[in-house]
Amino acid sequence: MPVTSPDVDAPSARPLPLLVATLVAAAQGAVLVVYAVLEAFSVTGGRAAMGVTTSLFFAFAGAVLVACGVAVLRRSSWARSPLVLAQLIALGLAWSFRGGSTTWVSVALGAAALVVLVGLLHPRSIAWLSPAG
Repeated sequence: MPVTSPDVDAPSARPLPLLVATLVAAAQGAVLVVYAVLEAFSVTGGRAAMGVTTSLFFAFAGAVLVACGVAVLRRSSWARSPLVLAQLIALGLAWSFRGGSTTWVSVALGAAALVVLVGLLHPRSIAWLSPAG
């Protein structure tokens, strides 16, 4: 009996565009969590309230990105919406960083956001996340 490999296009197999999108989104979330930790360590007495709330905000935002990435990989289609919203916000941030010495930030943010958006909105990703998929 010949050994067959699993069908990549089978309904249960995660589409590559979706996998790439969720990995990039999870990396974005991890970067936000690292930034939150760095911000927490730079809190001084004169700006304690601002430093703590900034740290908490970025830690929460990063954790949500990672959690939504995991939820999408577990076929929870609801989690795609927060990821799309986060990428649209990232595109706006990328636009604001364009020009001068922050152009590299603009390019990195924009490229990552576009990769995630294309992966999440790819037809195979949408089909896989659909209830009948």
